[in-house]
Amino acid sequence: MGPLVLNGFISSNWNLLIAVFIGMAFGFLLESSGFSSSRNIAGVFYGYNFVVIRVFFTAVIVAMVGLLYMGYFGWVNLSQIFILPTFLPSMITGAVIMGVGMIIGGFCPGTSFTAITIGKIDALVFAIGLYIGIFFFAEGYPFLEKFYLSANLGHVTLADVTGISLGWWALIFTVFALASFWITASIEKKVRKRIKDYKF
Repeated sequence: MGPLVLNGFISSNWNLLIAVFIGMAFGFLLESSGFSSSRNIAGVFYGYNFVVIRVFFTAVIVAMVGLLYMGYFGWVNLSQIFILPTFLPSMITGAVIMGVGMIIGGFCPGTSFTAITIGKIDALVFAIGLYIGIFFFAEGYPFLEKFYLSANLGHVTLADVTGISLGWWALIFTVFALASFWITASIEKKVRKRIKDYKF
């Protein structure tokens, strides 16, 4: 929303209200895509359901290409988009912890709240665990701060690190996403066939 407000496309008075509607639409799309189902999310790790990967890749490609075109036509100032600082060790560690949590719980933080809205108890338990984890991280932050802030690369992008333009990265990700769609569909067929053929 920031670049659109700064460039005068959206009034700052409407910014928060529009953000609420975007959030509601996002939650609706998550539920419609099956992201409120722990089986769909955990299925990625077991090989029988890759809908989560396909939806996320589709969202990334649409957002990436859309922003590039909006920047090209001058509708959005790409330099005004906030880029999260990169801390490699802590980000890799956090990704591993989150991945393990998704395998065990069947949700990520966002999808757990989507599932809570339709009354899923397992999602509520997951969200409670999420807040307990946040509490312990906050309390232990003074001991973790040095590691958390180590190897700070700053506000960098893949284009900054590699010297390859954003346009080429968009093409690379698009090709990679299309290839992943075909590969995951093949894996799904094989795994589901084995599950179907397995005799209990």
